[in-house]
Amino acid sequence: MKGVKATLFFFFLMGIGHALMKGPISEGKIPERRNHMINRSNFICVIGLILMFLMFIPLRAGELEHAKINFWKNGTFHQQTVDLSKYDQGIIMVKTYGKEYKWEEYKISEVPDEFLTWNIKSRMESLKKLKKNEFPSFGGPHNAMIATHGIRRFDTQFAINNAVKGMGFLPKKKNLKETIELLQSTINKDMKEKIDILKDLYDKTDKVFDRTKQVSLELYSTPEFETQSFLNQMFNPRAAIVFLDIPSFKIKAIAQLFHPNDPQLTPYEKDILEYVNLIHSYFHGKFSKKFIVAVYHVIEVYDNSPGKKGKGVRIVPEKQPSSEHLDLEFQR
Repeated sequence: MKGVKATLFFFFLMGIGHALMKGPISEGKIPERRNHMINRSNFICVIGLILMFLMFIPLRAGELEHAKINFWKNGTFHQQTVDLSKYDQGIIMVKTYGKEYKWEEYKISEVPDEFLTWNIKSRMESLKKLKKNEFPSFGGPHNAMIATHGIRRFDTQFAINNAVKGMGFLPKKKNLKETIELLQSTINKDMKEKIDILKDLYDKTDKVFDRTKQVSLELYSTPEFETQSFLNQMFNPRAAIVFLDIPSFKIKAIAQLFHPNDPQLTPYEKDILEYVNLIHSYFHGKFSKKFIVAVYHVIEVYDNSPGKKGKGVRIVPEKQPSSEHLDLEFQR
């Protein structure tokens, strides 16, 4: 690889040298009989510049965007840090990646009424704007800022990360297949009709959607390129989600990642993956592949609004965590 880069660099220098000695085309020094052709020195310079650009592409996207741990096998992965064996008891078990870490239990919670009211009202307003061909706000419940901490990527000294992700609700398990069928049967309708269909779902939010989850997509991570968010959530699935708006809310959650080709996915997890990709395509157009899905299991909710009632006060759950959890968090 070094030899190839050296050769490309030689061509680049040769092109620059020729350009300096012969002068650029703009100086008007090309013979009239050849004014329809590219000057040789400029041609070499351009080729050198192109080759230099191509030479640095691998360095800018792919070589550094990994960590010391490889989570992939045969083009897919199965997250090893989340255990749902006690899910029916309302408990999700989590561990940081590595044999030295122990499993911890977290009680799953629901987003409160005030979060739901703000979220749906804001989404309805965005749909109205879209129907009028107006651009919706960048703030609000769709664009969530997700903070994670886990494993350092090769291009940074930090293991902490923050990224803006599209976020939404997931239908309840009993409604999931029905909602998928609805979206599949209407995906080719006019955009205004599709907006009305989504508005109808939001009108029945408490009946249709699951208060214990938020969902998103991991659009860019592959075996060849991994985002810091992906690496962190595979290593340590604990995450904090903040929504920029007034009122403002923060959710502390457990991130569960699904790869479309994971042979260990349950039928329910396959339906989740289908739905989240489908609702994304419903408004952004069809894609040639399915993307990784992130399910954020709600553990705690905070009111981050400015003023007396907010300022980062926890509103779900109301009781303080156990001293055992406090000790564990302090040790980490």
